[in-house]
Amino acid sequence: MKRIAILISGSGSNMVALARHLLAGDVARPVLALSNVPGAGGLAKAEALGIETAVVDHRDFAKDRAAFETRLIEVIDAAQPDVICLAGFMRILTPTFINHYAGRMLNIHPSLLPNYKGLHTHARAIEAGDAEAGCSVHEVTAELDGGRVLGQARVPILPGDDEARLAARVLPMEHRLYPMVLDRFLAGERGLLNL
Repeated sequence: MKRIAILISGSGSNMVALARHLLAGDVARPVLALSNVPGAGGLAKAEALGIETAVVDHRDFAKDRAAFETRLIEVIDAAQPDVICLAGFMRILTPTFINHYAGRMLNIHPSLLPNYKGLHTHARAIEAGDAEAGCSVHEVTAELDGGRVLGQARVPILPGDDEARLAARVLPMEHRLYPMVLDRFLAGERGLLNL
């Protein structure tokens, strides 16, 4: 059975969607939920699901990114994951970290990549006058939000939408898309899934 580590920084809603999906199946198991934020809401949710949790607080490393990532790797590798899923992990990772898990790391991003890499994606889509927004699951590479896109889900941008309204409509699509793409990834499929 495949082993999945999930990295979070906040409430962990995508981690919960992934974990519940995995726990209901017989292909893979969540073996670690790791956060860089002590007290992140997702940690308690992971514990309630019976998933081992860990914290590597980036603030403990006095802006020494290499030391932070060395510790992250130690904790993650101890769980022996086959795949690492970034699920709202709000730290930019260096090529050293990414290369350690090359070909084994996925991320979910709240835009239709390649549009709107980085932050404030929903506001940027509204400001641009786009007709639709959505989310993407992609392989993680050294280019920020630049790896191969494996799945996308779309929602219309409606008149009167603001960032919060649009985000609230995209989030349930994230929760549907990420588990589906992970299943395909574990089965060796690398084609684009569109919802």
